[in-house]
Amino acid sequence: MKKIRKAIFPVAGLGTRFLPATKANPKEMLPIVDKPLIQYAAEEAVNAGIEELVFVTGRNKRSIPDHFDKAYELEAELEAQGKDKMLNLVRDILPSHVSCIYIRQPEAMGLGHAVLCGRPVVGHEPFAVILADDLIDSSPGCLKQMVDIYEREQCGVIGVQQVPQENVGSYGVIAGDQVNEGLWRMSGIVEKPKPEEAPSNIAVVGRYILDSSIFDIIEKTAFGSGNEIQLTDAIATQLQKQTIYGYEFSGQRYDCGSKLGYLQATVDYGLKHSEIGASFSHYLKSKEI
Repeated sequence: MKKIRKAIFPVAGLGTRFLPATKANPKEMLPIVDKPLIQYAAEEAVNAGIEELVFVTGRNKRSIPDHFDKAYELEAELEAQGKDKMLNLVRDILPSHVSCIYIRQPEAMGLGHAVLCGRPVVGHEPFAVILADDLIDSSPGCLKQMVDIYEREQCGVIGVQQVPQENVGSYGVIAGDQVNEGLWRMSGIVEKPKPEEAPSNIAVVGRYILDSSIFDIIEKTAFGSGNEIQLTDAIATQLQKQTIYGYEFSGQRYDCGSKLGYLQATVDYGLKHSEIGASFSHYLKSKEI
């Protein structure tokens, strides 16, 4: 069984729901307290054993490689001022054994196409996909939980959670049979169904472990919902030949692609922050109506 060593991060989206903040700054670089969303996602991947981070980028995304690159001037200034704690924060964003690879998505054609762009790096290995605007607070990390399922079941795994029936139209939704607590053997998947047509209320979140055969399928997948090449449609085809599980992970998911989810994550992470948590809690209590 091949180890999951590589993860694709589709980060080419325009982040229109956060305009004008995302006009020149990627939504993945929006901070939750003192770390950008993309760093939380990268740390989750590294903690799951990922060694190669494959960022599928687009225009106005230069700050993402800059964030993970060495900052010589900043490090020299911090070192000269004796600010060792801050220096270590800058230097230790990623472990030295982890590599970052950047691939340009020439045109925004959907999540399926973004994943396909990672094929030259992934090759024939199984791989993970992480959507950074789905911030998941869990221990162990969500992807580590999924890697454990993959190693046990030796098949693809997709992160899922139950959502209110009226909200299923915002998600990919799975059909299948529950084989264990929190584990579903999938029989189908559909992108953004009408609530009355949805096969369940078990919705896909931004975590995937997939077999590399998905690349050939994506290449033959027609444009679907939103006139984009949907990863969901390719997975539906792959299900005809392979077993894939939906895994209801343990942890709190924040939809940081929405303003409300982003603010909820900021408050919760602020409250548990070692430096400011107590003061922030006191401030919030003073604002209660």
